[in-house]
Amino acid sequence: MFMGEYNHSIDGKGRIIIPSKFRETLGDEFVVTQGLDGCLFVYPNDEWMNFVNQLKNLPGTKEARQLQRYFMAGAASCEVDKQGRILIPTKLREQAALEKDIVFVGVLNKIEIWSKERWESNNDYENMDQAAEHMSEFGLSF
Repeated sequence: MFMGEYNHSIDGKGRIIIPSKFRETLGDEFVVTQGLDGCLFVYPNDEWMNFVNQLKNLPGTKEARQLQRYFMAGAASCEVDKQGRILIPTKLREQAALEKDIVFVGVLNKIEIWSKERWESNNDYENMDQAAEHMSEFGLSF
């Protein structure tokens, strides 16, 4: 399970250092893909295969095909180098607006990579009580 928030930066070649706490669980090779809300998703290979299987089992609707294309077209296998870095493909860096300061966020079975600016502007926790009330409909209790 991934949890926590870590601030890092991206170098001029598009490389980022994966936080050591996350490297332990990710291993040396994993998948980075387009995420939602303007970030990237990072999956360990076993979690990626679970996600792919869920995508395969979606109904044949237009929305399902769009989701399949979105996540698969943006996916890239990444390997950690000896310094603990990975190279984020240009297309993914552009999609997530990764330029200098970035934030890694552990979210259960995956990691999200955000530009610091997007992270700060998209993650306003002022209405969490209201959001939590709606989650009780799904059986979440506090």
